[in-house]
Amino acid sequence: MDKRLLLVDVDCGVDDAQALMLALAAPHVDILGITCCHGNTSLDNVCRNVLRVLKVCNRLQIPVYGGAARSLLGNCLHASHYHGVDGLGDVPDPSSPDLDFLQKEHAVLAMIRIVNENPGQVTLVATGPLTNLALAVNMDPAFPQKIKSLFIMGGNMESRGNVTVCGEFNFACDPEAAYIVLNRFDCPTHIATWEFTCKNALPLDFYNEWISQKTEKAEFMRKISAHAEDFTKLSTEEKGWTEGFLPCDAYVMAAVVDDTFVTDVINCPVGVELSGTLTRGMMVLDTSGMLERKHKVFVMIKCDTEKLKCLLTKALQ
Repeated sequence: MDKRLLLVDVDCGVDDAQALMLALAAPHVDILGITCCHGNTSLDNVCRNVLRVLKVCNRLQIPVYGGAARSLLGNCLHASHYHGVDGLGDVPDPSSPDLDFLQKEHAVLAMIRIVNENPGQVTLVATGPLTNLALAVNMDPAFPQKIKSLFIMGGNMESRGNVTVCGEFNFACDPEAAYIVLNRFDCPTHIATWEFTCKNALPLDFYNEWISQKTEKAEFMRKISAHAEDFTKLSTEEKGWTEGFLPCDAYVMAAVVDDTFVTDVINCPVGVELSGTLTRGMMVLDTSGMLERKHKVFVMIKCDTEKLKCLLTKALQ
């Protein structure tokens, strides 16, 4: 299989860690850099969390860059209720790598540089708010034409929200950034929405077996996932959430790693609502062409969950 060059932009919570570990376990994947953004937790915590993941995977040589600490409008929305205040389940880790491991270069500048050094070869994967990507295209309008493709975990396709009535977390964190990216990135674009993950949830039996593997990586995952597991159980009982295991960011990473993982898509233009009282941050699919936009994106709707199970299992071995 051909080598795949990735640039991964994260707001490293538990599911970002799952996605990173999935990619790190794929022998044909080369991660050129990991850029960090506000989102699930503060930017400093995100950076620390990425370093923790790289350490447990023995890959601290991969460069990590700190990026946007707030949305384009200066707001902050965190997900401590699910990921814990520190983003990885609030598990004490006295051996966590120091932030001195971070590169001095800003994430947005690193993005532009890495893509310029590898024109047409880099797949950009975004598993958090799209602030860094929006800043990159504002600094270099030709940035989207220089990347091979863009994969996003975020948005929604049926107006179903998880932090607001109609807003998915990553897009709700920075709606303006999502709007800019979906309007100005004209490269091949693939989106794994909130509803897509819900409809393709993995069985809880698989999750229990997955974190019970006798490895250091599995032990790490078991510890950092405990907080989210408790929250999910409570929400399933009280709010009727989808029952099952939803490693949201791992879905989009599986699509990057394995071309056959996604089995069906909707190909259409999309937009992001910015001014609606109830719908701010909602992604809208233009299946009838009323927006008159030339660029169409691939919105994932079906996938091979058995392949995701295999990729996740290898990630913790």
